[in-house]
Amino acid sequence: MGSNEPSPAERHLQDFLDHLTGERRLAALTAVSYRRDIEEFIKLAGDTPLDQLQIHHLRRFVAQLHGRGLSSKSLARMISAWRGFYRFLVKKCKFPHNPCIGLRAPKAAKLLPQALSPDESGHLMEVAEDDALAIRDKAMLELFYSSGLRLAELVALDWHPDAIDLNAGNVRVSGKGSKTREVPVGKFAIAAIRAWLPHRENLILSGTREKALFVGKTGRRLGARAIQYRLVHWALKLGISAKVHPHILRHSFASHLLQSSGDLRAVQEMLGHANISTTQIYTHLDFQRLAEVYDAAHPRAKRKI
Repeated sequence: MGSNEPSPAERHLQDFLDHLTGERRLAALTAVSYRRDIEEFIKLAGDTPLDQLQIHHLRRFVAQLHGRGLSSKSLARMISAWRGFYRFLVKKCKFPHNPCIGLRAPKAAKLLPQALSPDESGHLMEVAEDDALAIRDKAMLELFYSSGLRLAELVALDWHPDAIDLNAGNVRVSGKGSKTREVPVGKFAIAAIRAWLPHRENLILSGTREKALFVGKTGRRLGARAIQYRLVHWALKLGISAKVHPHILRHSFASHLLQSSGDLRAVQEMLGHANISTTQIYTHLDFQRLAEVYDAAHPRAKRKI
């Protein structure tokens, strides 16, 4: 046998790749990704024949890769490639079993949503109202932070008594799953929207009957990308170092409201969360801040035992 002759595992891999590109018509780049993940698998298997590997071997492989710093997402992709490889081997090469059945990637650590501090949130509202668009942007920022709206909800918001009532101080939006909820609007947001309305009328072209509360220079409804861009613009202009996007204002609304009130159910209702477990993540944000204060201030917090 020549030294350059492929091993049985390498031949199986080539047969599988031919199957992907020939029979299943997968893109060449997809096949490259499969090759990379399965070559890593073959390397981990070493001298053990592929048809003798068991799930405990594969769990050890996953642990090794995880120990090298591979993310849960990358491991899940690799396991998917291995599973597809073995399905092929069982069907085409009469392998006795698929050891990937039941194999799972480690769960990813749940990242807490980022929120601005109350001071940062207040500073972001300090938009210089020197033209119509700046006045509009201040109204959008105030409404985001005041009512915890999602970006899609603000985009879809119409200037109509059924949608927003400045006298009563509430806004009605249709959220995920087309569920309608009513949320309070704070006095600063109300004042900012009232300041924007005359400029809105000037921008809307006669006869267009545009219903949107927030419009652009053309008098048409402002899109999600434009709103995101304007938020980034003001964060940079005001010198805010945090990465500002619409959802961070929603997170800030929830976190600050929960810190002040402690009423998880009320915050859940205002955010429009179907399950309170989704809202409970903000209690972790609150605890995180308490822990930071404790570590900084408590005389025994940092004492080594």
